[in-house]
Amino acid sequence: MNKIFTVNEYVPDYLVTPGEILEEYLKYTELSQASLAERTGLSKKTINEIVKAKSAITAETALKFERTLGRPAHFWSNLERQYQEDKTRLADKIKMEEELHWLDIFPVKEMAKREWIEPFKEKTQQLIALLRFFAIATPAQWEKIWIRNLLVAFRKTEKSKKDMAIISAWLRKGEIDAQEQQCAKYDKQMFQKSLYEIRKLTLEDKNPSIIVPKLESICAAAGVAVVFVPALRNLGIYGATRRFNDKYIMQLSLFRKSNDEMWFTVFHEACHIIYHSRDELFFEGKGVDNQKAKEDEANTFASNLLIPPEQLSHFLTSGLTPTLQQIRRFAASIGIAPGIVVGRLQHDGILQRSWGNDLKERYEWVGN
Repeated sequence: MNKIFTVNEYVPDYLVTPGEILEEYLKYTELSQASLAERTGLSKKTINEIVKAKSAITAETALKFERTLGRPAHFWSNLERQYQEDKTRLADKIKMEEELHWLDIFPVKEMAKREWIEPFKEKTQQLIALLRFFAIATPAQWEKIWIRNLLVAFRKTEKSKKDMAIISAWLRKGEIDAQEQQCAKYDKQMFQKSLYEIRKLTLEDKNPSIIVPKLESICAAAGVAVVFVPALRNLGIYGATRRFNDKYIMQLSLFRKSNDEMWFTVFHEACHIIYHSRDELFFEGKGVDNQKAKEDEANTFASNLLIPPEQLSHFLTSGLTPTLQQIRRFAASIGIAPGIVVGRLQHDGILQRSWGNDLKERYEWVGN
């Protein structure tokens, strides 16, 4: 479920200083600055600097004003607090206006359409909404947090800053969705045992509303949050895995929407979770070639778990191209969806890419 967090942020066009209000009270009470200084025990200089907004109204001064001017101390303290906040917001707005170019590298309209962020016509407000989405204070923090991690993950691949922006937005949405899931602490043995239960889900109804809750529940019990985040335009990534506090996130984009590719990605990412470093960020997708040895290992793991190699070898002993009916029977015998067998045979060059696709299930996702 998409959720936009809205914060009402008032940025004033001008500042009213506590000194201006104090000066109005002095006129009303017919007191001079010198007289107020004498009544409060403060110096004339201090009173004059408060009036000119060169000095702040302290808690002690607010209490003295309460006794001499008749307005409670919190009134004067709040004036000072609001003034300091407004002054900071105005200064921050000027800085944000200098950072508006940061918006250009993100698919802001697409993110707003998907309800990941709130849309604004005013660019500064849109920039602030994007910062809130990433839970960072400035664009510089995005550079430090996201670019650093993505450069490590893609150290063998050239990625532009625009590529990094799209990937980071997609990953951040996965973090937000994962935070909403109740997960146990990660249990490696439990997760490993659950893979065979997950494998049975390939035979379930093709409706994601039936499959996804079951997959999420099985994985959450072992400390893995499975999140489906639709691919942003030009993302080119099927899935990603990383450690997140006491759990793992397995994030799937459905860049391809057929069941053979989706389930392959699930078990590919499962391999990373079980066997590879907890401190690394792993991607699977178009043009991703980082850490080839581990990616090859994850590919082999997913292929063999879905279709055991001995059984596949026995099925292909005749050397003839199998018929659709034979594929269905073989898939039923090993307890897997026939579309997954088709996908494997196409990958191995036994079937042409255009043949047998009617056996694949195509998943349709609301909002994608």
